[in-house]
Amino acid sequence: MQSLCNTKQYRLQQVLPLTIYLLLAGLTFAQSPTLSQKDAPMTHQASGSFDVKVTPQDDKSGDPLLGRMSLDKQYYGDLEATGTGQMLTAGTAVKGSGAYVAIEKVAGSLKGRTGTFVLQHTGSMTGGNFHLDVTVVPDSGTGQLAGITGKMNITIAHDGKHSYDFEYTLPNAQ
Repeated sequence: MQSLCNTKQYRLQQVLPLTIYLLLAGLTFAQSPTLSQKDAPMTHQASGSFDVKVTPQDDKSGDPLLGRMSLDKQYYGDLEATGTGQMLTAGTAVKGSGAYVAIEKVAGSLKGRTGTFVLQHTGSMTGGNFHLDVTVVPDSGTGQLAGITGKMNITIAHDGKHSYDFEYTLPNAQ
């Protein structure tokens, strides 16, 4: 019986701080002021095309299935900007399969607001089918793009032309 009581007391000691924290967090959240409609960030859409130059870099790995590339982009349309970055690639022995990751710094104007932000790319291909996620790195926005969040969809047409659709959120201009 003593052992059972000690076990219950131990569990109570483990659970009680978490319960108190959750209650306090709930009270803090409930008491925090809500954003007014005019202060709430707005979700926007941007679209256009871009040119990209991918340049292989000497990664000295000696493995032909692994690669490192530099990226140089020029964005047109709602995003008038340049992008520079680094990409790591992995091929496989199976044709039409592989993966890449990249970090890209974008500098320019997004629908008239200037600044910079960073994009994180994660892409894979299986049997020639692409899966791509491109998201804004949290807290990477500067200038009038400070506070930007979002996701970019990239389309590569059969003729090799690149385009983007960018859904993003920005705090309202001060």
